[in-house]
Amino acid sequence: MRLSKEEKSILESVEKGEWKSIQGVKENIKKYKVYSKATFRKDKRVNIRISEKDLIGLQKKAIADGLPYQTLISSVLHKFLSGRLVEKKS
Repeated sequence: MRLSKEEKSILESVEKGEWKSIQGVKENIKKYKVYSKATFRKDKRVNIRISEKDLIGLQKKAIADGLPYQTLISSVLHKFLSGRLVEKKS
């Protein structure tokens, strides 16, 4: 089997022990399954205008969470409407 340069680099890195397992993989998988179920049925389209700063923030947060930003927006709205997202009191 032939490996690309990138694949060889990854293999060498793994063999050197540079890769570590992350904590809570199973919990994260469960969490993202809930997110996907909450946004699975998409039968309506909505267009909104938001500030560029907010959109960039959403996109960064979505990348950090490993989600498409539209899915993150849909999930946040769903949580808010279902009462699972509440304002944090200071």
